[in-house]
This record gives sequence, C-alpha cells and structure tokens, in this order.
Amino acid sequence: MSCLYDMCLLQIRMSKEMEELSPLGDSGHGDGSEDETEEDDEPKICQVCGDKSTGYHFNAMTCEGCKGFFRRAMKRPVAQICCPFQNTCIITKSNRRQCQSCRLQKCISIGMKRELIMSDEAVEKRRIQIRRKRMHEEPIMLSPQQEAVIQELLTAHQKTFDMSCAQFIQFRPLDRDQKFMPEYSQEPKSGRYSNAVMCKPPTEDAMQWTINSLSSPSSSIQSLENKERTCLKSAIFTSLPHFTDLTTYMIKNVINFSKTLAMFRALIIEDQISLLKGATFEIILIHFNMFFNEVTGIWECGPLQYCLDDAMRAGFQRHLLDPMMNFHYTLRKLHLREEEYVLMQAISLFSPDRPGVTHHNVVDRNQETLALTLKTYIEAKRTEPDKNLLYPKIMACLTEMRSMNEEYTKQMLKIQDIQPEVSPLLLEIISKDS
Repeated sequence: MSCLYDMCLLQIRMSKEMEELSPLGDSGHGDGSEDETEEDDEPKICQVCGDKSTGYHFNAMTCEGCKGFFRRAMKRPVAQICCPFQNTCIITKSNRRQCQSCRLQKCISIGMKRELIMSDEAVEKRRIQIRRKRMHEEPIMLSPQQEAVIQELLTAHQKTFDMSCAQFIQFRPLDRDQKFMPEYSQEPKSGRYSNAVMCKPPTEDAMQWTINSLSSPSSSIQSLENKERTCLKSAIFTSLPHFTDLTTYMIKNVINFSKTLAMFRALIIEDQISLLKGATFEIILIHFNMFFNEVTGIWECGPLQYCLDDAMRAGFQRHLLDPMMNFHYTLRKLHLREEEYVLMQAISLFSPDRPGVTHHNVVDRNQETLALTLKTYIEAKRTEPDKNLLYPKIMACLTEMRSMNEEYTKQMLKIQDIQPEVSPLLLEIISKDS
C-alpha cells in the first residue's frame, strides 16, 4: 500500500519539478540573458531573423527561437550543416527554419559566441539553485480544493465522532472478573510489555506469572500461548458484551462519517459496502488512538478507561494485541493534529485494493487526492525540522493496520464461534463475502 502512495506522489513530484525547470529549456535564461528592452523601453528585434527579441543571448540581441537554435547547433558538428543554395539565404521570421547553415552563419556574424554556452553540468547546477531559491521564497500552500477537502473531513468527523464518549455509559457493563489472563499496559520494549500496570489489582496467579515472565521471557511466551489455547477451549469472555456494544457503536459512527463525504456518496453502493467492510476496523483504531495515553498505556475514553487486559478478557490474543499496542505507541508519538487524523482515516477508507471494489480507478484517484493533500498539509502547516519524515511514518502506520485488520477478522470469527455475542452489524463487517 505504501508503494502505491509513493509511486503516485513520485509522479506528481516529477511533474512539478518539470514545471519548475521549464524556463531553463530552449527558452531559459541560463546563458547570461539581459532585459529585453533598453532604457527607452522600446522593444528590440532579433538581429538574426527580425522577430521580437527577449534580450541579449550569447553576446547578441536575439529572440528565443534563434537563441535555442544557436545552442543546439553548437552542440553538433558544423560540417553536418550545409546550404542547399549558394549560402546567400536571407533569414526572416517566416523562413528561418529552411536553411540552418545560413541561419548559423548569421548568428556568428552578429557576434554570438560559442564559449558563452553553459555546459550541461552548469545548467543542472543552475537548475538546482533556482529550485532551492523558489522553495525558499515560495512557501508551499494548500490549494483551495485541498482546503475544502480538509474542511469537509473535519466537519464529517466532528458530526459523527464524540470525543467526550458520553454514549459509552449506555453499553453493557465492563466485567473485569475474569481471573486467568495477566494484564499489561506499559510501553513495549522489543515488541513485549515490561512492567505491569493494572486496571485492577491482579490475582495471585497472575502476579506470579508476571514475575516469572520478567525473569525468563522466552519460556513465558510459550507459557502464555499454551494458557491462551487452554483458555479458548473453556473461556467465558467477560468483557465481550461490552466490547460488542462498543464496536457496534463505533461502526455506526464510521458509516455515518463515510456517508457524509461527497466523494464516497458518488461511488456505487457495492463499492461503498466493500470499502466500509475493508476499512472500518482501521478507522476505529485511528479513532481510539486519539484517546491513547502513551505514558500510561491506557485508552482514556471519557467516563471509562481501557487497558490491554480488557481486550484479553474479550477473547483477543497476543497475535493481535502485541502489534496493536506497538501501533498505538508509534502513532500517538507522532502527535498528529485533527486534520492529519481525519486525512489518515479517509486514505484508509478509499483503498482501491479492498475485496469487492469494482471501480478501482475512481477510488484510486480519490486516495491519491487525499494522500497528496496530507503531504501538502504537513509541508505547509508543520514547522518542525524533521517534518519531512512525518508523511512516510503515517504511511507506514497505514500499512501496519492492514496486517492487523486480517488478524482481527480471524480472531473475531473464532470468538464468535466460542461465545456468540457478536452483533449482526459486526458480523457483516468481518464476513469474507464481498
């Protein structure tokens, strides 16, 4: 997925650079050009063909056409140019292309000098200098269209997502009485979780397991996996009812968010469904990252707080939870602004490679627009010295979510087989049928 973004943005960047460098082609000023008029402001004519002059080029007053002709002619052997007549052609604006030999002789006769032509290396160096100067003098700005895209996303997000989490009190209670699973919420080190910080005091068995795991990490990993398998055979996931209500509520928010966007409503209904089924889990992850405290490892959701063991009590396993915690720490430490969060959500939503999508080109164009808007926003609004690293880091987080999405679907289906608590809406989202 990141390769797709990079390819798209590389093409855009190359086209912009070509636009910046265009003045240095045959009509450029890398040759010591002067003003096209004298002090009396009277326009001058080309001394070769009589066309309107644009200034002094290679020591003579010429037009852009004769300037470019002289440069090109001097880069190939003069012997290859010969007059088909008697070397007496009169060069004018209308016939200057008919005889290269006489045109070149006219250029030399009026004083144009070959030694004033810049080498390819000098031209490239000048191009770099001009590019740097323009980047310094002309700050990158969002276009009106990009501003409108961001405003639409912000409005949709604020209408459909309540940062106060006031509705969370309507869910079934979060039961934390399950005694088996050890609980972690500290920042991972080398992919694992070190000191235990609990949402509630642990049982004696869980505390002993934690002490043992810190002293012998390699054996503790295998021990945990064995315990997870045993737990799955006879577990009652006490947090599952609450998480089912929570997830169903969040899915509805994602659907409402998407339906608010004009570019989403413009898609056929089949593609809308495919995109929602593919991106809902990822957008929910982004939503919850806004609540994540990277110091405590707790999701602070208004009246409720969640930690990793709550997800384990809902039946989720380390194959998902380990990378999920790493993801939340990584993304939260980027300290994204609300505009960057909503653009990230929209980029995830408009992924043309989701199963079931038929109009790939339309979705791909939307995603390219959103990705370029995010990149431009960072360049225009951020002032940090390392801001150029932010965009690729966000793209890496989007890629990481794709692999977690697959694992989440697998685990959710297993949980449903063991304890049928999953809502019909959630089942529809995680179903493999397109």
